[in-house]
Amino acid sequence: REQPPAKRAKQESEASRTWTVAWAARDAHRKLRCCSIAMPNTSVRLLCSIAAAAALAAPRCARPTQTKLAAATADPAVASREAFDDVVQKTYGRYPVTIVRGSGCELEDDAGRTYLDFVAGISTCCLGHGDQRLVDAITKQIQEVHHVSNLYYIPNQGALAAWLVKNTAGLDKAFFCNSGGEANEAAIKLSLKHAVQERGLKDPVILTAYGSFHGRTMATISATAQPKYHGPEGCWQVKGLAEHFEFNDIASLEAAFEKHEVAAILVEPIQGEGGVRVGTQEFLQKARELCDASGALLVFDEVQCGVGRTGRLWGHEHVNVIPDVLTCAKALGGGVPIGAMLCADKANVFAPGDHATTYGGNPLACAAALAVARAVDDDGLVANAAAR
Repeated sequence: REQPPAKRAKQESEASRTWTVAWAARDAHRKLRCCSIAMPNTSVRLLCSIAAAAALAAPRCARPTQTKLAAATADPAVASREAFDDVVQKTYGRYPVTIVRGSGCELEDDAGRTYLDFVAGISTCCLGHGDQRLVDAITKQIQEVHHVSNLYYIPNQGALAAWLVKNTAGLDKAFFCNSGGEANEAAIKLSLKHAVQERGLKDPVILTAYGSFHGRTMATISATAQPKYHGPEGCWQVKGLAEHFEFNDIASLEAAFEKHEVAAILVEPIQGEGGVRVGTQEFLQKARELCDASGALLVFDEVQCGVGRTGRLWGHEHVNVIPDVLTCAKALGGGVPIGAMLCADKANVFAPGDHATTYGGNPLACAAALAVARAVDDDGLVANAAAR
């Protein structure tokens, strides 16, 4: 439904109109309501991203000048959404918005309209867009060496691991990958090997909470306790890998623990996809106690809520419950793909050949993550998020 002409004309006459991405998407969706379009479920992630948008400690860069569509892209065919859809698989219900540049917390589309970015690339762009610290770090690194295999030592991978271990209580070693799903996949493999090798379990399972979201790989989809992600007739589930309990329900957790040989409890300290649900002190402490009593591992998925998003470096710091394994990604690289799985020495059972990745922890990604680390240490990024 269109707005009244007079109101629309007034809006169009404004020289620098700034909308939130959410408002722009809503407006476009109203125009296309007659069509059957699967719009992505981003409401939860929008809420989770507000802290990132507010967390910019440095002054915002000047807004980019508005541009015409012809100047926004060198190839007119790229600007055509129809041409895009002709060659790209439809795995996303995309909003009819084409972003061509960003600065600070603002984005600009191919028609020169500006938006206030509350999505932050789905909780990744913790320094905003075009941040000079990130630009400098990536530029310097790509001029030196941007990628080598993990068959060799990578100095800034070691520096990033040292920073993560120093700033994460109780954890001693890091494994690097490219995303949160991969980090959780690594944590699941680690937990299963630990259960079999160190505890002698014959049929180990991972316990996860209803409403959770842990990734899109086969193992992490199985761990994600939401049937809508499991495919037709559950065809994407790895049967027997994971069992589930109600989040923040101690009785449900205890019942699930009694029924199965539990390799690990994998839980988000603050659920994102599940509705920004905060794990209580009592619930997460009970998970810690059950793992301590049995030898199972407590794994915290901090992909969404980690790296300062909640006003602490890690979400679990709010309840002072220490995990055996922690996964992170998203904001870790400030928008450059990188993930990490941290573990305590007692859980450090991977041997050469057990797990690997081609790109994980390469020099370029680690340079970006170290720029974020410096923003945390030197520029008050997390304190600024807490204050707001």
